[in-house]
Amino acid sequence: MASSMRISRLLSRSFLPASTNSLFSRGGSGALGGGLSKFSTAAATEEPIKPPVRVEHTQLLIDGKFVDAASGKTFPTLDPRTGDVIAHVAEGDHEDVDRAVAVAREAFDHGPWPKMTAYERQRILLRAADLLEKHNDELAALETWDNGKPYEQSAQIEIPIVVRLFRYYAGWTDKIHGLTAPADGPHHLQTLHEPIGVAGQIIPWNFPLLMFAWKVCPALACGNTVVIKTAEQTPLSALYASKLLHEAGLPPGVLNVISGFGPTAGAAIASHMNIDKLAFTGSTDTGKVVLELAAKSNLKPVTLELGGKSPFIVCEDADVDEAVEQAHFALFFNQGQCCCAGSRTFVHERVYDEFIEKARARALKRAVGDPFKGGIEQGPQIDSEQFQKILKYIRSGVESGATLETGGDRFGNSGFYVQPTVFSNVKDDMLIAKEEIFGPVQSILKFKELDEVIHRANNTHYGLAAGVFTKNINTANTLTRALKVGTVWVNCFDVFDAAIPFGGYKMSGQGREKGEYSLKNYLQVKAVVTSLKNPAWL
Repeated sequence: MASSMRISRLLSRSFLPASTNSLFSRGGSGALGGGLSKFSTAAATEEPIKPPVRVEHTQLLIDGKFVDAASGKTFPTLDPRTGDVIAHVAEGDHEDVDRAVAVAREAFDHGPWPKMTAYERQRILLRAADLLEKHNDELAALETWDNGKPYEQSAQIEIPIVVRLFRYYAGWTDKIHGLTAPADGPHHLQTLHEPIGVAGQIIPWNFPLLMFAWKVCPALACGNTVVIKTAEQTPLSALYASKLLHEAGLPPGVLNVISGFGPTAGAAIASHMNIDKLAFTGSTDTGKVVLELAAKSNLKPVTLELGGKSPFIVCEDADVDEAVEQAHFALFFNQGQCCCAGSRTFVHERVYDEFIEKARARALKRAVGDPFKGGIEQGPQIDSEQFQKILKYIRSGVESGATLETGGDRFGNSGFYVQPTVFSNVKDDMLIAKEEIFGPVQSILKFKELDEVIHRANNTHYGLAAGVFTKNINTANTLTRALKVGTVWVNCFDVFDAAIPFGGYKMSGQGREKGEYSLKNYLQVKAVVTSLKNPAWL
C-alpha cells in the first residue's frame, strides 16, 4: 500500500491514467483525455461498463447482523452514469435508530469494547485495515458505481487513505491517557480521558468511505460505540466495509449502520436522548438543523464539518502553468463535489489573461466519461437534483455578466454529466462567487493588491480552506495568517494526510476531524482529586 507521502503527492495533482485494474475485462488507459476533446460525447453515449462487483449487502447493520428495516420499506440507490437502479436498500427510520441506539448503549455499558485493553482494540482495528486493503478493488468499485467518481480515484487514492486512517487511529488507542498535576494542598490530582459513550454520526455522499473512516476511526479508537447514518445516495460501500470490520473481530453492537433519509433517520439520531455525541458532515443549512435538534434534546456535543467557498489565490510571481494545473485540480477534483473546493480562483492582474487562456485550454482537455474507463478524470454528478442545481448556477453566471470561457451545458445525452465549465470576469457579488455550487464550475476573479485579496477572500460566511500559490515566503506567511480558514494549502491543494486536522471557521463548522485533534471529540475529561495523609512530598 502506498505510503502517506505518496498519497499526499497523488492528492496534490490531477489524476494521470493508470493501468487497468485486474478486476476489469474491458475499458482501457490511454493518454490523458485521449479520444476525448472539446467535450466529445462519445464516452457518454457508449454502453456503460459493467462494474466488476456484486452488491451483497442492502440491509441495515444492527447488533452485528444485517436486518430489514422495521417498516419493511426500501429505497433505490441509483447509478449516476445512467440514473438506473443499482439496488433497493433498507430504509431505516426512527424505530430502527431506536433499535441501533439500544444495542450500542448495551455494548458500551456492558459489552467488551470499552473494557478491552487498548492493545486489544488496536489489534482489531489493524486487522480491519488489513481486510479493507485486501478488498480494495471491491470497495472502490462499489464507491464508483454508487457515487460516479473515477474508479482510479477510488482505487488508487481514496481506499488507500481509508486504510491509512484505520492504521493511524489504531496507533492512537494505547496513547490516550490523562495527566497528573500538582495541587496547592495535600491532594493528588489526576485527569482521566474517558470514552464519551454512544456516538451518533451522519455522513455525506461525496466521499462516502472517507467520511465513514473520518468518523468511525477516532470514535472506535477511544472505546466508544457508534450509530452511523449513510447518505441515501451512497449507502453501499459503508455496509461492505462494516462487514469487514466485524470479520476483524469488532464485537456486535459496537458499530451499527443505518441507511435512510435525513428528515427521518438523520433527525432521529440528532435528537436521540440516549446518544452522547453527534458528528455531522454536510451542508451548512442542514448543519444548523442538526445543531438545533441536538440542543433541544439532551444538549449532546456536536462537531460539524459544513460547506465552503474556498479562495485559491494566484500571486503575480506564480509559475502560471503550475498554478493553472493546481487551480484546476482544486476545483474539478471529484466532479467539483468537495466542500473545500477552490471555487473562487483569485488571479493577480499581471498574469490574469495568461491564466484565463491556459485554464480554458486545461478544462477543454479534461477527460469526461464513464468513471470505470481508464484515464477518465471526471464522471457524472451524484444525481439529478445536483445536476440541475449546477446548470442553474451556470445560467446565473451567464445572466449576471460573467464571461463563459468554456463548458456551460450537460455532457452527453444520458446520466448526470456536466461539461467542465470556466467563467472569467467574475465579480464578488455574483451568485457563482458567493454560493457553494458543488460542481465543475471554475470562477476566476482578478485582484491587484495583497490587502485587497485578503479582504475579498475573507468576505464570506464560510471559512473552510484556502489555497495560496506564490514563490515568495513572505507573501505566503502573510496570507496563511490573514485568511480566516481552517486549512491553508501553500503551492498545493487537497492534501489529506491522516494526521492533518480538518475543519472550518465561521459557518463552515465547528470542531476538527482527523489527526490527534479529532480524539477530543470522543472523550470526556474527568478530574479525580484524592486527599493525601502526611505526604512525603507535594
